[in-house]
Amino acid sequence: MNCKKSINKKNCNCSYPCSIKGICCDCIAIHRKKAELPACYFPNDIEKNYDRSIETFIKIYQKRGGRFLK
Repeated sequence: MNCKKSINKKNCNCSYPCSIKGICCDCIAIHRKKAELPACYFPNDIEKNYDRSIETFIKIYQKRGGRFLK
């Protein structure tokens, strides 16, 4: 299986500068170890705060509904 890094980078809303941008499997693994979600689970205005906590995701999801995920 080949990583679609260039395609993934186009769809990635993460504003944090890192070496794994576009390598989703590594991104998910890193955030999972920290009990976090990657940036793509958050709307852009929330993502910029770098709070990737599950608690923040739940709070925003409940407030805004799932429409920001689409």
